[in-house]
Amino acid sequence: MPNRREFLSGAVMAAAATAASPLLASDNRTGGSNAAKATRASLLPENPPLALDLFPPEARFGVGGTQLGNMFRVTPDDEARLMLEACWDNGVRYFDTSPWYGLGLSERRLGHFLDNKAPEDYVLSTKVGRLLVPDASASDISIWAGRLNFNYRYDYSAAGVRRSVEDSLQRLGLPKIDIVYIHDLAPSNEDMGEEWRQYLQTAIDGAMPELTRMREEGIIGAWGMGVNDIEPSLAAIDNADPDVILQATKYTLINHEDALNRLFPKCRDNNVSLVIGAPLGSGFLAGTNYWMYSKDIPEGYWKQRDRLSAIAHEHGTDLRTAALQFTAAPDVVAATIPGARNAVQARENRASMDADIPAEFWQALKEEGLIAENAPTPS
Repeated sequence: MPNRREFLSGAVMAAAATAASPLLASDNRTGGSNAAKATRASLLPENPPLALDLFPPEARFGVGGTQLGNMFRVTPDDEARLMLEACWDNGVRYFDTSPWYGLGLSERRLGHFLDNKAPEDYVLSTKVGRLLVPDASASDISIWAGRLNFNYRYDYSAAGVRRSVEDSLQRLGLPKIDIVYIHDLAPSNEDMGEEWRQYLQTAIDGAMPELTRMREEGIIGAWGMGVNDIEPSLAAIDNADPDVILQATKYTLINHEDALNRLFPKCRDNNVSLVIGAPLGSGFLAGTNYWMYSKDIPEGYWKQRDRLSAIAHEHGTDLRTAALQFTAAPDVVAATIPGARNAVQARENRASMDADIPAEFWQALKEEGLIAENAPTPS
């Protein structure tokens, strides 16, 4: 794939060369005795060869783990397991999660599912930026439902992201992480407000160089940003060496021009791949009443959705299928990763990637001004 970083295509060989070393053995950035370093190195197992030869996925498709974390309502264990089984049975091999999703619940569920799978058979991404703190009283935090047992604090320092990766490996119960995203460091994060720029500077000074070191050590395969705004992604490319950006909420069938005109050229020029998160607008383009994790639907979006859906049906397709294929169409996009609550949604999402959509449908959208004239569409 021409826009894929050379590192991603060569990661397996590089990781195999480093796999014989203890996970933290090359941690020589700070002072301290060799004995202390050896103690740190012994805390975690060796990292197996990474699976980045599976990235980007052939179908440019993966699955997001938000609903494994009880997004909006509790997802029963059996429902979560059957959703993941449906993904796997339909060829999905890229799985994305985060400590934030259900305050560790999504990682635990995904790790349990992947436990009997060979590490070289799937690609796993998770995120850093929040450290979880045990809290027996924690429940219904943000959009995560149910008894959670953990709270969180932000930490984008070098030590914080290394601790976060170690914690994620423990929760997942898995021996490797292919991709790590710096999570939710963005102006739209209401937790941060105007302080997001201070967090960003901490990440530029701490998290970004540390993740680069961890990539070089073979602890992770690649890193990037996992954010809902474009500015932090641009800042990471300007100040560091990310491999891939998980850009959520800014590239959908209903709103995409800013990402198309500002972010995509920057990624293309710097050989950075993109993963598209929330391609269905957290369900709105699949028929729910949520737009980007909120019931506050922007003005005009209901009407726009109705018109898009009508044109889709006129051309023998449906809105979910069109929305997913649209987000996977640009050459710089490695994968689109919708979430799924259950097995039915997982199968429907995967089937949408194989459906045929006539070129006349995309032309009709451009003629009505419903998508940008320069927006790539499936061939």
